[in-house]
Amino acid sequence: QVQLVESGGGLVQPGGSLRLSCAASGIIFSINNMGWYRQAPGKEREMVARITSGGTTNYSDSVKGRFTISRDNAKRTVYLQMNSLKPEDTAVYYCSARNPVANYWGQGAQVTVSA
Repeated sequence: QVQLVESGGGLVQPGGSLRLSCAASGIIFSINNMGWYRQAPGKEREMVARITSGGTTNYSDSVKGRFTISRDNAKRTVYLQMNSLKPEDTAVYYCSARNPVANYWGQGAQVTVSA
């Protein structure tokens, strides 16, 4: 059974930082491209950051320079370090694992940026 379990969300003030983690089980983690997506109320889900099995990263323009995605294959975990958070970063953040035959999602973690 595939499981992606996000943790690390919460409430933070503007300008603050959070680190999200996504622990994977039931998949061969090292061969999967991993990603973070987010969905704000009333909006569509959007890509935030992705990292390939080889370690290549890409980011949405809205988070470039503020967020960093990384992965630890030994721990089967992908991370999203979020700095200089803004109120518009408020959303549910989802972890994704993708390979040529399947795409998996976590249950989501709420991130709220508010004073």
